[in-house]
Amino acid sequence: MLAKQLLFISSLLPLIQAQETVLGVYIFHRHGDRTSKSTPPTSLTDLGYQQVWQSGNFYRNRYVDANSSSPIFGLATDIVKTSQLSVEAPVDAVLQNSAAGFLQGLYPPVGATLGAQSLANGSSVAAPLNGFQLIPVNAVASASSGANSENSEWLQGQSGCNKAIVSSNNYFFSQEYLSKLNATAGFYSNILPVVQGIFTSATDSFKNAYTVFDYVNVALIHNSSIPSSDLLTEETIFQLRTLADDHEFNLAYNASESIRAIAGSTLAAQIVQQLNNTIVGKSKVPVGIQFGAYASFLSFFGLTQLPAVSENFTAVVDYASSMTFELVTNATVTNTSYPSVEDISVRFLFSNGSAAANPLTTYPLFGQSETTLPWMTFVSEMNKFAIGDQDTWCTQCGNTDGLCATTATTSSSPSATPSSSSTSSGGMSKAVAGVIGAMVTLAVVLGFEALVLLVGGFRLVNKKRLAAVPVEAASPVAKA
Repeated sequence: MLAKQLLFISSLLPLIQAQETVLGVYIFHRHGDRTSKSTPPTSLTDLGYQQVWQSGNFYRNRYVDANSSSPIFGLATDIVKTSQLSVEAPVDAVLQNSAAGFLQGLYPPVGATLGAQSLANGSSVAAPLNGFQLIPVNAVASASSGANSENSEWLQGQSGCNKAIVSSNNYFFSQEYLSKLNATAGFYSNILPVVQGIFTSATDSFKNAYTVFDYVNVALIHNSSIPSSDLLTEETIFQLRTLADDHEFNLAYNASESIRAIAGSTLAAQIVQQLNNTIVGKSKVPVGIQFGAYASFLSFFGLTQLPAVSENFTAVVDYASSMTFELVTNATVTNTSYPSVEDISVRFLFSNGSAAANPLTTYPLFGQSETTLPWMTFVSEMNKFAIGDQDTWCTQCGNTDGLCATTATTSSSPSATPSSSSTSSGGMSKAVAGVIGAMVTLAVVLGFEALVLLVGGFRLVNKKRLAAVPVEAASPVAKA
């Protein structure tokens, strides 16, 4: 009998040894429900607040709580250590407030006991709002989404990248766009009574597919009555959404003009930098979170070949969608033992809509079959299109004014020089080197809104629909 027990225990040893540890995560998240772009300024609604809070609570149960399903190594469980989090959002009311709401779900109030401090005079003071925890959201110009992006109807309007703006505008001269513009003229004319007062017969067209859809979608969520609502059949609403998806994806990504996906290239560099910092720092800052607009999702999806997995990745992501990158290992991890780079992998997950209500599902990146990639493979693939320093950004975008004026007259710095393993002209090669001690400096210059006026005057939109088609039911990320 004893021999059988020993045999059974020995059979379990490989499973015990192979137990996975999450070393860190990077979450890219879309804002919650908001008011229409057609009636600026936009603002986060109570529904949107609830959506991002629920998402934060979901990620708490996954990564943070003492009984979480995939606890992050060394992460504080109840009282937040702000030094362990890197939270960013552009200067935008909807995105900043969404980030704040998410963090309230991630680290909720701790109550009067844990939220109290003893003073030198012997008295005790409790934090307001039942131990509410204050977590800063860094307002950064280098976010993949530009400042005030949620008030802009033009998808590239806040990118500040000259060549990206020109590339997106090229879509309006393509045969694909012109054919669809003409073919849908009757469809948009039929729904004019629904949107009249905001749109005219001249603006109610495929040219403004996203803003038209956005206006109708917000009305369907919040308005008790809608003019000529009988025109909004299920088929019509589906067509509005599908046309908006097509319009926005073509503005955010083009396989022949990679610069159009500048938002995704910038985001890729930021993802690698944060995960690299986690490895180099041995999980001292294991959580990176950024809130941004849907254009960044679409650009990143295109660059990482996710539309080949499912055409749903060509759609504008729902409110509160998130994509997550989990840094994992099967090696032993203790306070004195941290895994080597060769033992670390990355897994990509996506939830279309708040992860609290929509499955967080794993998908393969870069056209590969595996959903968990070795760290060095992940970095090498991201490095093919990531843009993570100011000099490269200025060169790729063709910008020569502002902070790019110096770049135009000086040679690129060493950190902008691609490694021999990179196939792009300015990836994250320093992030690879960062694994052995060097770091990439991100100083991407975004937000030159005036460029929009210089290029075309086209009115665009930004959003899409993405129904998750799981490749493998699993567990990581954010954000379309």
